[in-house]
Formats: sequence, structure tokens, C-alpha cells
Amino acid sequence: MGHVPANSAVPGMSAGGQNMKFRNAFLAVLVSGAATADADAAEFQLTFQGDNEALAQTIQATSLVANTIREEEDATRREIVAAAQADYSRLLAAMFEAGHFGPVISILIDGVEAAELPVIGTDAPVDRVEIQVAPGPIFLFGEARIGPLPEGVAPPEGFAPGAQAGTDILREATSEGIDAWRARGFAKAELESQEIVARHPVNLLDARLTLDPGQRLSYGPLLIEGNENVRAGQIRRIADLRPGRVFDPEEVRTAARRLQQTGAFRSVAVVEADEALPDATLPLTVQVVERLPRRIGFGAEISTTEGAGLSAFWLHRNLTGFADSFRAEAEITGIGGDSGGEDYRLGFAYNRPATFNSETDLFVTGEVESLDQDDFTSDRAELVVGARRIVSEEFQYSYGLSLEYSDVEDAFGEREFLIASIPLKAQYDRRDEPLNPADGYYVEAGLDPFYGFETAGGGVRFTADLRGYQGFGDDRRTVIAARLQLGTVVGPDLEDTPPTDLFFSGGGGTVRGQPFQSLSLELPSGREVGGRSFVGLSTELRRRVTDTIGVVGFIDAGQISESSDWSGGESHVGAGLGVRYNTGIGPIRVDLGVPVSGPGDNSGFEIYIGIGQAF
Repeated sequence: MGHVPANSAVPGMSAGGQNMKFRNAFLAVLVSGAATADADAAEFQLTFQGDNEALAQTIQATSLVANTIREEEDATRREIVAAAQADYSRLLAAMFEAGHFGPVISILIDGVEAAELPVIGTDAPVDRVEIQVAPGPIFLFGEARIGPLPEGVAPPEGFAPGAQAGTDILREATSEGIDAWRARGFAKAELESQEIVARHPVNLLDARLTLDPGQRLSYGPLLIEGNENVRAGQIRRIADLRPGRVFDPEEVRTAARRLQQTGAFRSVAVVEADEALPDATLPLTVQVVERLPRRIGFGAEISTTEGAGLSAFWLHRNLTGFADSFRAEAEITGIGGDSGGEDYRLGFAYNRPATFNSETDLFVTGEVESLDQDDFTSDRAELVVGARRIVSEEFQYSYGLSLEYSDVEDAFGEREFLIASIPLKAQYDRRDEPLNPADGYYVEAGLDPFYGFETAGGGVRFTADLRGYQGFGDDRRTVIAARLQLGTVVGPDLEDTPPTDLFFSGGGGTVRGQPFQSLSLELPSGREVGGRSFVGLSTELRRRVTDTIGVVGFIDAGQISESSDWSGGESHVGAGLGVRYNTGIGPIRVDLGVPVSGPGDNSGFEIYIGIGQAF
């Protein structure tokens, strides 16, 4: 590449350069900053020729001897000399990445070049360490060639004659070229040779990279390692890397993701064999570490009007050796609240991965529930059998058959419902962090065609939940979050619809500041029932004050309509402030909401406490 004088002094560097000094107790933040500390500590100075402050900061951050002096107050002479000698290659690499292929670097320990000092020698303390850097000019590409590349694949934009040179773009071009061949089945593609020449008189870098695609490979034998209780055959079924198919790195990544999503494994890795077999097949090994089979959990929430809520679950992973799971859960809500009596729920969920194909799971869920609300009471039981297809990390959908029985008493009297339905549900999650998102969006929609055998009519119930998040600043300390909720029942009249399928508004899940389910429809008799359609809108401005403390301002609005097309009806609005305390399992949430507008004479306030953001 040409000779780089990386260990010679640079005369006259201080004039026109920038100085940084610190002792081991202090590091200047600005390149031009300086400080001194304990007189017994070694002093450090970086002299950087030129006005590229960002590059000077990079040199300072990269320097091992600088970090040793700063972070180790009792660093020995041996440690300082060893760190300084290691810095030549570290700093040279940093300069090459920035496009400077003719730098001059000198590292002086008490005036002597570090490269000339023995690591093992005198134990005399070090008084002063100075790094002198003359970066030299920035090099451009004179020649930039890489090949062969697959048809239709071009080098990255920055790898071209006249573009700024640097080792980063060289690595990027090589990596993208190899990945392009691997995506076409050439699993052992590699860099065959490289010819890189720095032409110092004209400040140009010539780079010629030669790739060797190798031969196109298919999947060979799939070996399983590390499984103790999960059957090897089921792991192969979930991975679905069938021998004979052309190698595809995306399929390999997807196989590892599917295995991880079962919840049966703590870690999953799909490892390619070092060499292909003579028949042009590539053996793969799935290495897994299983999770502990059982887990229990508890949860709690509290609200001013809704009262307290307690929940618990018991989870058994790999119930029958097929990486399947069984979860039983119990919940009590409305404890001590003003929204009726206590509500009880018992439920279970069974999931068996790769039942219908590698991406489609079987699930069976069931629950019994007793609700005691202000406007109705309901005792119900439901059983659902269905399939869930996990298309990607972000997208999944499900379909199934449901049978639900309920015995209710509301404004229309005491009735029984027996309903069969075909629940369809889709979910697309692009949030950066589900429990505390600062960027991305989340969409969930459900379509539930149903038919009633008793007093219920037939029709369709539709729900949607759309959430978006936008963070601001380098560390996204400020986040704007918005949520739109929609729901409608098309087909049956109000009296032919179970009250649990109708819509109410108010409370922690819809409009904070308004009492729980306070917005409903009033019949001529004066009794209250839910609406056939609902629309809710929530917005939050979140601000992280410290690494653990955040504050939130919010406004929520909701509307309930008797019609199924969201027209007419009543609406209400609530607003308030909240505090968040970030923990390892999500933020602890405390919100104080007050009513802003709406029917009724509520003039109090509501408090909501829980784990995780409100949405």
C-alpha cells in the first residue's frame, strides 16, 4: 500500500495544531480543552495537525494509552508503554478509515519514542505521554474495481473513482459482493485477492478486489446439537432446511428466528460447515440451548375508579417434546373500584409450532369470565381453535373457529347467547422496543364474522388498533406517540348483540381522566348500553429527563355511536400528566388524568398505575 511513517516525529506540528492535555483523573471534552490533576499522575497530550476536530476526537477515543492514563490512576510504566506501543496500529487503522493513507504518528513517553522502549525495564513512573499526529491529505479512489459480481449487482455508491477512499468502503464493497453471491446459493464465496496501492504524489488509492464465488451449493445433512427434551425431528420441522434445496442465507436466518420464537430455547445458532461435500451440498448444524421448562409471573394495576387488578400466569414450555407451550392465567379486576363489582377470568392457551407447515402454528385457547359492570353483568365461556402464521419478525396473522356462550343481564333484560364465529386477526409490529417504543409503528386488526344460534343475530365485528412513535434528538429523549382505535359491529341490532361485543369509552385503555366505561348510549328507559361503533384517539408527548425518569403529557378522546358507521353519537375528552420510571422489564407508569369535555358532571380526577407505556 506504500510506506506510512507511523513512528517518526513530526517537526513543527504544534504550530497550527490543536492540543489536548489531561491527567488520569480528567479527560477534555473539547479537542482544544486542557486540564491537569494529581501531580503524581502521568500527563497526556495529543497534538493534532489540522482543523478536523472530529478526527482528532476519534484519535483520542481510539488511543489505548490515553484510556489507560485516564481510567487507571495507578497505571504502571509497563502498562503505559505496552498500551502506547499497541497504539501505532490502532491509530493507523483509524486514519486509514478516515481516508488518510499518508499519516505520520509519533508517540513519545517522557520524550522517547514508545516503539524504542522496552516493555520490561525500569519501574520509574511516567511523567508525560504525547501523541503527535499529522494526518496528511485525504486520498481519493483512482481505480476502484471489484469482481466478479452476480448479474445485476453493482458496487456500493462510494466505491468508485473520484470518491473518498477509506478502509470502511473497502470492507463494505467486499462484504456486499460476497453477500450477493451467497444470496444466489454460493455459500462459500470469499475474497480471493486484493491489490491496494497508495499513490502518494497524487493522493490517490487504487483498489482491485477479486472475489471467488466458488460453486453453487444445496443444503446437506442437518445436524442437531444441544437439545435435551425437544425432539430433534421437531427442530428439523421448524427449521425446514430440507436437504437438496439451494442454499439461501435468508432462509437460514429465518429458520433460526422460527426456532427462537417458539420460546423453548434460550439461544439458537445455525452453523455452516467449513467445507462443502463432494456432491455440492453444505452440512448445517443447529445448536440450541433449551430454556427452563416452567415459569410463573404476576402483574398488578390500579386506577381511581376501576380499582385494583391482579393477574398471574403459569407457563410450561415444551409440554410434549414438540417445543409446544401451555399457559394458564387468572385475573381479578375491579377490586375496590366504583365501576361495579369484581370481574374474574380464568384462561388457558396452548401453542404447537410448525403443525401445518414450518411457519404455521396450531393454537387452542379457552376462557371463562364473570363480569360485573355498571351497565351489565355477564357470565361467559369461549373456546377457540385456530392457526397462526408467523410470516416474519414483524408480521403475523391468524384464523380459526370460535364457540362462545354467555348469560347476560343488561338494559334489554336477561338473555342467553350462543355464537359461532371465524376470528381473523393480523398484526404488524415495527416498534423499536415493544414495552417502551421511541420509533416505529404498530398495526393490529381483527375481523370476526359471527352467527348467533340463540338471541344473537348474525354479522361482522371489526376492530383496529394503530399506533405510531417518533423520537427526536440523537438519543431520542423526546417522543411523540399517537394511537387510533376503531371498532364496529355490522349486522345485528343493539338488543341482538352481546354487551361484551358492544363498545364503551372511558378509563385507562381508552380515555384517561374519564371514569371507566362512562361514555355509553342511553335508552328511553334511562338504562345505559354500549354502542355499535367506537373511535378513540390518544396522543402523548414523552420526555426522558434522566436515564430512569421520564414525564408524559397526554390528551385522549373517544366517541360512541349507535350506528355502525361511526356517525353521530356522544364524545368525551380527557387530559393529564404522567411520570415514568424505567426498569429492566419496562417503565412503571403513573398517570393523573382529568376530564376536559363530555356528558355528565364528572369534575374529579383519575389515577392510573401500571407497568409499560399506556400504549
